[in-house]
Amino acid sequence: MRWRENDLALLEELLAGERSLPRNAPRALLSVRLSTLTADTTSPVRQELDLRRLARDRGFRVVGVAADLNVSATRVPPWKRRQLGHWLNERAPDFDVLLFWKLDRFVRRLTDLSVMIGWCEDHGKNLVSKHEAIDLSTAAGKELATVLGSVAELEAGGTSTRITSLWAYTKTQSDWLVGRPPYGYATSAGGRLVVEPGAARVLRWCRHAALRGVSARRMAAVLHRARIPTGGGGRWTAATLLRRLRNPALRGWRVEVDKDAGVRRSRVVCDRSGRPIRVADPIFGEEEWQSLQSALDRRATTQPHRSPGGATEFLGVLVCADCDTNMTVHRTTTNRRTYAYLRCRVCPGGGLGAPRPDAVYDRLSAEVVTRLGAFPVRVREYRGDTGGTDGPAAACWTVSSDGDTFGDRWQREGAGTMAEDLRRGRVTCRVRRTRVPGQRAPDVGLELAVPPDVEEHLIVRRDAFAGGSGS
Repeated sequence: MRWRENDLALLEELLAGERSLPRNAPRALLSVRLSTLTADTTSPVRQELDLRRLARDRGFRVVGVAADLNVSATRVPPWKRRQLGHWLNERAPDFDVLLFWKLDRFVRRLTDLSVMIGWCEDHGKNLVSKHEAIDLSTAAGKELATVLGSVAELEAGGTSTRITSLWAYTKTQSDWLVGRPPYGYATSAGGRLVVEPGAARVLRWCRHAALRGVSARRMAAVLHRARIPTGGGGRWTAATLLRRLRNPALRGWRVEVDKDAGVRRSRVVCDRSGRPIRVADPIFGEEEWQSLQSALDRRATTQPHRSPGGATEFLGVLVCADCDTNMTVHRTTTNRRTYAYLRCRVCPGGGLGAPRPDAVYDRLSAEVVTRLGAFPVRVREYRGDTGGTDGPAAACWTVSSDGDTFGDRWQREGAGTMAEDLRRGRVTCRVRRTRVPGQRAPDVGLELAVPPDVEEHLIVRRDAFAGGSGS
């Protein structure tokens, strides 16, 4: 985001004007958003300066700028954005009016706009646009906001339709027109897919390893240690590797993403006669491909099913006393019996595995109830301006209790709520595993670490946007 000399001079002039405003002037938060940010982008600077001018003209004092760049308004609602979301969820008493440059810079979905209008009404805030006559302090401005929100949603839908149409066309072509090539391939100057030698060697090595019974987790660890690029950023994981080894594109076919029951897979795209569309030379022939899939299937049948609520109940609370990383549940199946144990990430081999995770959970729960169960449940709520002598600044957070204790809350709502409360309270439990001579299972010791200000962190913060999209 580039600030030129004349921009900085104008900014200083506007700041000087703000300093002359009366102490009880309405406080304005500026919302700046951009979908794509480059080194030469000037739009965020222009948005901020325009909004500061608007604030000056309306007699508002600017108390903050929430700049969310490289953020899609269609995918991320205002309350989920990093900066604006922090102001809405944590600093609501600190401003009275939210200024934005244009409606499509603020929201792209009518439902998101409706949620924001409701939130502003509940919290005594106003929404004001620079380029539209949107002002929630007037009935006409509120009605216009709803109408323009419908238009913005239609425009976003039109963009989505055009993109969908483009993808539908490219899927029928043998050339690679748009999109990132699948791992193992690159695009030539003529727009054709060609085998990328380095990535192809990685895939062939993985095939031979899979035929020997090596797990995807082990292969991913080897590739990570060897610093082999993933082709898409990030580090190698078992899930990423399996997606690539199971991708039919490795046979030279065109594929598309298929999300069946939430599981991401790739499926072959066929032409009108039902034949797969070939876009490149295959990395694996038919026999190689089938043997690879069979090897992966054999390995998959030995893995237990995932728990619907997650494998580790107290993830982020239970940490290794030796390396300070999270303890997670691992399961192995031997002779048709499944064994579960807690392991860490850094210690060699995961350290001494702590068997029977449920027993560890029970011990932790009992210790937590003993130490924290008598604390009263306090809930943070927003109190708007009551018309006091301090003006708008009278808005604040209030904390109240109805006599309920955390012990009552955990007994009523279960271990999931307890884990959430402990994470919010910054409470951890260090797990120490000590080898016992003549005994296979280690001795497991738990040490609960409770910060001195845990009661303040345990305050329950209700989500004002729980019913909105993206929540």
